[in-house]
Amino acid sequence: MFIQIFVIIFPILAIVTGGYFYAKKFQPNMEVANTLNLNIFVPALLFSIFTSEDFNLLDYHSLAIGGCVVIIISGLLAIIVSKVFGFNTKTFVPPAMFVNSGNMGLPLALFAFGKAAIPAAVVLFFIENTLHFTLGIKIIDRKSSIINVLRIPMVVASLVGVAISLVQYNMPELIITPIRMIGEIAIPLLLFSLGVRLIDIDFNDWKIGIVGAICRPLVGIFSVLLILPWLSLNEINSAQLIIFAILPPAVLNFMVSEKYNQEPKKVASIVLIGNVFSIISVPIALYFLLPGIS
Repeated sequence: MFIQIFVIIFPILAIVTGGYFYAKKFQPNMEVANTLNLNIFVPALLFSIFTSEDFNLLDYHSLAIGGCVVIIISGLLAIIVSKVFGFNTKTFVPPAMFVNSGNMGLPLALFAFGKAAIPAAVVLFFIENTLHFTLGIKIIDRKSSIINVLRIPMVVASLVGVAISLVQYNMPELIITPIRMIGEIAIPLLLFSLGVRLIDIDFNDWKIGIVGAICRPLVGIFSVLLILPWLSLNEINSAQLIIFAILPPAVLNFMVSEKYNQEPKKVASIVLIGNVFSIISVPIALYFLLPGIS
């Protein structure tokens, strides 16, 4: 079992660690790479998954509902935690709600459950990102316009892909093959970028960072165990929803807090310490989940 978990986690840790040490030595500017990933590579991945012949959105409706509910319940529980510790709700709550379903969720699904699990992980990634760009931004800035979400390439690519899937149109291989190839860049680049981000950990805000790192998987696992009995999910999708629930905070939380000047240093501490802490929480979850999957 430990060897199996190591085999799953090692490729993720290896790429993240490679990004970290490369950044330590060369201090690369990842702005262009991250922009390309967010605007081209990840949208291409989402589009290729949603338009694949074996993808049927209706097969994942329970999983999508589960993902939405986990995010919302996690946020409600995080509000209580923030009040107990005296943290600013706008700073503490979003990182507890919106998880690293891209940088870590997609690779973890691939290495833990195989390529067949990627569509489910993509559905959860789409749900999480859509809620982050709508509900998440509304939490920080109530005056923000939700309509802006329709300008985000990931959302546009997903909506177009879902529409093509619903009308059961098979994309010509001549068109979908280069899109799929571009999309395959996304997962390793997401991991490498996460490693680069880890050099920015600021331990001056260690208290909120550690509380956030511990709170994130705890509110997630409580939320998912609360709703799992009410969902009709197979073994792999149940496992994926549990993994989704305990993932660390999304790196996007820091970018959003920086844009809206919502204590970005504290949010960065929560995000980065939370991602380091996931080295413990994710293997623990896999230890209990893997034996139950045939």
